[in-house]
Amino acid sequence: MDVDVAVLGGGPGGYTAAIRAAQLGAKVACIEKEPELGGTCLRVGCIPTKAWVQTAFALKEAEESFAKFGVEVGEAKLDFAASNAWKAGVVKQMTSGVAGLFKANGVEWVKGAGAFKDANTLSVEGGEDVSFKSAVVATGSYPLRPPIEGLDSPRCVDSTGLLAQEQVPRRLIVLGGGIIGCEFASIFNRFGSEVTIIEMLTLIPQEDEDASKELAKQFGKRGITLHLGKQCTRIEDDGSQLTVHFGEGETVQGDLMLVSVGRGPLVEGIGLEGTRVKIDRAHVVADEWLRTGEAGVYAIGDLVGPPWLAHKAMHEGVICVEHIAGVNGVCPLDIRNIPGCTYCRPQVASVGLTEKAARDQGYEVQIGHFPFLANGKAIALGESEGMVKTVFDGKTGELLGAHMVGTEVTELIQGYTIAKTLETTEAELMRTIFPHPTLSEMMHESVLDAYGHALHF
Repeated sequence: MDVDVAVLGGGPGGYTAAIRAAQLGAKVACIEKEPELGGTCLRVGCIPTKAWVQTAFALKEAEESFAKFGVEVGEAKLDFAASNAWKAGVVKQMTSGVAGLFKANGVEWVKGAGAFKDANTLSVEGGEDVSFKSAVVATGSYPLRPPIEGLDSPRCVDSTGLLAQEQVPRRLIVLGGGIIGCEFASIFNRFGSEVTIIEMLTLIPQEDEDASKELAKQFGKRGITLHLGKQCTRIEDDGSQLTVHFGEGETVQGDLMLVSVGRGPLVEGIGLEGTRVKIDRAHVVADEWLRTGEAGVYAIGDLVGPPWLAHKAMHEGVICVEHIAGVNGVCPLDIRNIPGCTYCRPQVASVGLTEKAARDQGYEVQIGHFPFLANGKAIALGESEGMVKTVFDGKTGELLGAHMVGTEVTELIQGYTIAKTLETTEAELMRTIFPHPTLSEMMHESVLDAYGHALHF
């Protein structure tokens, strides 16, 4: 098979690149070995996890909110089988949707494991070779497993293994307090598990310190046990339970452990050693246009480094194929303007620099805060836990970063993302009219607070 653009991998970055390339008139083939398109995100990551997040939220509303809202219902109970069926249905709808988009745009889905045969050819296990003019490598990443004694126990699972569970564990231990760990900890706490998080740094360590502290406070209120600044040293499985050793001689028992200590780029087994593609610290080296060391070969997503986010990969997929097609006005990705979201309860969202990073880079900063407790819409929703924080350049007034913890902040953060992309100043944000009553008003109040003008706090 001869094509203009071959895409290796059908995840968010890969399928987006394939569709956009086809829209631009290219003959496109996407090589994907899994039985469904969508990659980790749609099949065993973002999407099924969010389906469980919604189940957990429904339980929370029934258990904590309905009565105070004046709604009488019976006792809320989790039907885990029904929740799993809901999750599977959501995944099926999304992956089928991508297949439909391929068909509508004329993208050829080549089913099978692909690998570079040479600089212009991909071999496909069980199928014909695919020759190309340009290629996009979008093979994604895999869960890392640190060299800890006993971690090979079948009771120690990654996120894919946890999503496949058919019973809720009575005691869940989460190794790693990053995005994945916090999301699953929040879900299973609501599902009824006794949840313990062991993290060698802080919760969501990539986030602003105030956001991390707020999440830790709220997790503590919910009964999630936190062991922060502690390292796991050994795991014992006696056939009926796990005993996890951590810190200075501390232990905790559990029925299942989620190992969520990060992900590694999937560069092995795809034939890159037969090309001039360069690897540095396990990541593919690519320039601002996602070009690798091999002419005509691009790499996107988790392969080329953090942040390991689906929306970053999707954006890179569009950039590289538009660069291939010679589209005018294409701009490189600005990593400073990529929002990050954690879908636990309360949610966490951010864009740009943390306060510490801004200070470390030499900025004189202006900091604004606003609590959910002072917002009428949050109080009416029964969701008054959380805060909004903004970071400005004290000299120019430019928005440097925004950090939010609370209900629906993963939706609200896009307002700050647009503002940051447009290099908006504090004066422009102050003059912006925010509707009332809304959660978004807190964003305005945080801006006002940075300059001593907060009205409701």
